[in-house]
Amino acid sequence: MKFHSTRNGAAPASLSAAICAGQASDGGLFLPEAYPALAAGDANDTGNLAAFAAAFLAPFFEGDDLAGVLPAICAEAFDFPMPEITIEDGLSSLELFHGPTGAFKDFGARFLMACLDRLGDPRAPFTVLAATSGDTGGAVGCAAEGRSAVRATILYPDGRVSPFQAHQLSCWEKPVTTLKVDADFDACQKLVKSAFADRALTSRHRLTSANSINIARLLPQAAYLAYAAQHHYANTGKTPGLIIPTGNLGHGAAALIARACGAPLGPVILATNANATLHDWAQTGHYEPRASIASIANAMDVGAPSNFERLAAGTLDLSGLTVERVEDGAIRARIKSDHQTYGYTWCPHSACAAEAFARLPKAARNAQPWLIAATAHPYKFADIVEPEIGETVAPPATLAAVLERPARALSCRAELGALADFLDQGADMLA
Repeated sequence: MKFHSTRNGAAPASLSAAICAGQASDGGLFLPEAYPALAAGDANDTGNLAAFAAAFLAPFFEGDDLAGVLPAICAEAFDFPMPEITIEDGLSSLELFHGPTGAFKDFGARFLMACLDRLGDPRAPFTVLAATSGDTGGAVGCAAEGRSAVRATILYPDGRVSPFQAHQLSCWEKPVTTLKVDADFDACQKLVKSAFADRALTSRHRLTSANSINIARLLPQAAYLAYAAQHHYANTGKTPGLIIPTGNLGHGAAALIARACGAPLGPVILATNANATLHDWAQTGHYEPRASIASIANAMDVGAPSNFERLAAGTLDLSGLTVERVEDGAIRARIKSDHQTYGYTWCPHSACAAEAFARLPKAARNAQPWLIAATAHPYKFADIVEPEIGETVAPPATLAAVLERPARALSCRAELGALADFLDQGADMLA
């Protein structure tokens, strides 16, 4: 299997090369040359997520250096539950937040780091740059901690993440370091892209990405969404629709990849916050990136979603894809209403998806069952959630353990020179 750039200006790459590079040499994002059909035998085996993922992903890894260790990578990445909780007849919450950092990104981060650690060299480790709007950095830091062939540098927008997220982003031990940037997420993401565009810097530190621009983040997400869809279909005989909270569009692209491979998925709704880029594109057909807007669903505060390139490349079927934009007031109201009605508590991001479902016409709600990709544990946003539900949100054991760790982040200007200085001197700065 080869992987091609969305911009068609770079030579096709092997999967390992695509993972190590993060993005293509022409600045584009990698997509597979084909979407292998989910084999009937694999589709019927929904008893074990790790085994299903290994079978689902095997065609993408065929002929690659990592093919032989794919089952071990999947066993390492997919080792926590992903329950489907019924909210009401025809609506379920797919809880993706039972990993060590309480967010869906644990799956992809652990998968990526397991790949890089096997491809890397402890004498010259990869440096993973992760710009984060909230959850990616915590998952990457946790997944990188203690590894020998890969180190991680996390950049987050100072003052634009929740207090718990800020702690979680900066509590990991070597080889993880954290930079708080005096800018928004889009500036952090731009800084990372500028670093990749600097060939000397990239070569010096073997830079690669842990954001959803890296194909090794999307493939495991496609695998677990395919598993969830197939599991639901096997139990009900019905093809579910999927509602995904999204900011940088990686999860949405992963859902389309899963569907392209034959996963029984119907319509896909992208639920965004106040940031209007994707909503306006869906309404007008015109894509216009813009500055991000701060919201209470902060992990989705993205005005220039990188993965739009993957949708625009033309290899994924966009039929049935819609976008619903949800403002802060509606997020708060949905958290409160669904807690009162169902006794179920959403995080602000998942509440965007719940609101998108509530806005569907009755005929659309009844046309098929719906799964909401619940992306984070509500405890991570207790300052927002608790006033709406009138209760204290208890942390799961994994998140309680995070609070016991000391946290440290270094201030960094939103300038490539400042980031380069940190990368060159980082070990001394943290000594």
